[in-house]
Amino acid sequence: MESGPAIFAGVVFALFGAALLVWTGTRVHRRLPVAQDVSRVASATLAGGAGTLALGLGVYCLTRL
Repeated sequence: MESGPAIFAGVVFALFGAALLVWTGTRVHRRLPVAQDVSRVASATLAGGAGTLALGLGVYCLTRL
């Protein structure tokens, strides 16, 4: 009964984290800004950290089944 919400949350976190990492990597590779009016290094670092955290949270939720 409790595995349904854990699977849903894990998949959502994993997809969001992976998409954010791919998007951030693409923006950095093309030398485009990740966020407006913010340092490129700071915004790429923050977005990469958030993507990694979300992906890790998704993996954690999926391994707790």
